[in-house]
Amino acid sequence: MLHHISFGVSDIDRSAAFYDAAFEPLGYIRVWEDLDPSDDNQAIGYGPAGGGDKFTIKLRGKDARCPGHGFHLAFAASSRSAVILFHEAALANGGQDNGRPGLRPHYGPNYFAAFVIDPDGHQVEAVCKAAE
Repeated sequence: MLHHISFGVSDIDRSAAFYDAAFEPLGYIRVWEDLDPSDDNQAIGYGPAGGGDKFTIKLRGKDARCPGHGFHLAFAASSRSAVILFHEAALANGGQDNGRPGLRPHYGPNYFAAFVIDPDGHQVEAVCKAAE
């Protein structure tokens, strides 16, 4: 249903460091970037290697805002170990814990997820639903 989604961020370098690290275990990379320091509309698009962007961060400076309470974005992980590595990388790069890696049986018998808050306050998750 969705083609892509964007988050406004207050500091493009800080957010890029966070998402570069957090996405690496999930297999997502920068698929394009527009990082001209003289441009107030800097942005980076992320997605699977060889594909288009599915997620973009856009510099919005002091005007960056998070969606309301209850909004979060979940990213697919290929394995439970990828979920764990996502969580570790996110915390090591300015993220805050919002739910340690583990099974969430109330979402499904194999729902293994971790939740973090990015440096601008956006709530993100990595989830693997494969049995292991």
